[in-house]
Amino acid sequence: MKIIIDAGHGPETPGKRSPDGRLREFHFNSAVAEAVKKRLVLDGHSVIFSHQKEADVPLHERTHLANRLKAELFISIHANAFGSAFNSSCGIECFTYTKPSAAAKTLAASLQNALVLATGRPDRGVKRADFAVLRDTSMPAVLIECGFMTNRIELELLKSENYRNSCAGAIVFAINCYQTALHSRRKA
Repeated sequence: MKIIIDAGHGPETPGKRSPDGRLREFHFNSAVAEAVKKRLVLDGHSVIFSHQKEADVPLHERTHLANRLKAELFISIHANAFGSAFNSSCGIECFTYTKPSAAAKTLAASLQNALVLATGRPDRGVKRADFAVLRDTSMPAVLIECGFMTNRIELELLKSENYRNSCAGAIVFAINCYQTALHSRRKA
């Protein structure tokens, strides 16, 4: 399966950091993306990054790449935030486009369930949004929020290698479950 992994935002995207400045969202996103790629490649998938470590890649370039390469899945990895100060917002949520395909809904549900089980964080559910990476891609696309940088407890988790590995493992597990279900439906 050809999969685009997107470490949401870029290293210099303004405002995408914890209130205390100790974590830039891209550092979490890219670390999880690297771990996901390594595991998916071992499982026989072809994985392409839509982001770069050195520069912010515009959203239209990310979606254009995915469409041009005819990727089968687009997964955008993020750390969430609510406001600009620490607060009690917490948990895992996944987003599909406002008018998702059945495949996108299935993939999002699989990712949401796997992430909640692997991390033990509150389940905020699967939601719909008009995000460019969901709207402008022609394959099933899901945007994942792995916890809040504006929550002190989750910030510490987002900075930890164990939590990042738990998120990566859950994402890979969900993708492999999705692929297995897809093949089973095609054979039936």
